Amino acid sequence: MDFVQKTVVLVKPDGVKRGLVGEILTRFEKVGLKIVAMKMVWEDAALVGEHYKDDADYHKMVGVKTLESYSKYGFDAGETLGTTNPLEIGKLVRKWNMDFLSSGPVVAILLEGENSVEIVRKMMGHTFPQVAVPGTIRGDLGLESAMASNFKKRSTKNLVHASGTVDEAEFERKLWFREKEIYDYKRVGEDE
Repeated sequence: MDFVQKTVVLVKPDGVKRGLVGEILTRFEKVGLKIVAMKMVWEDAALVGEHYKDDADYHKMVGVKTLESYSKYGFDAGETLGTTNPLEIGKLVRKWNMDFLSSGPVVAILLEGENSVEIVRKMMGHTFPQVAVPGTIRGDLGLESAMASNFKKRSTKNLVHASGTVDEAEFERKLWFREKEIYDYKRVGEDE
């Protein structure tokens, strides 16, 4: 059985603008993941809209999590966001995410390695930097909290995106990279 996977990482506009692309890439290479494709792009809303799927179940899940955060910190989502409907909140968050990802250059990376989807997700840390543990990319380099972003009515600047599942990685690979942009080569130390 082959455990080698490909996974997509996007260094978001905040990571690019803060000059953290090299630091982020270095972390992935140090654990043995291989870069098989990489490019800097500034995508429009159409591609970003495909990336952040317009899916009711996803919107509802995001909305529920957002409402839980509001409750935890004692704030009223209806007052800040204009609704307490999880589906509507999820749609708002999707729009914020789309606006942010298309707001500047992104470095799109395709990494390859054993169990790369899971490894990359673990290395990135929690979606929200304020709760990401030290040692992770977001825990060491992230600056923002989800609640502050919600009050500003925008996406949380959390530096990076990575595919969440093997199926998502395959979808994102096809979305972000053409086949001719993906390279197959041996790194030093790989079986020849």
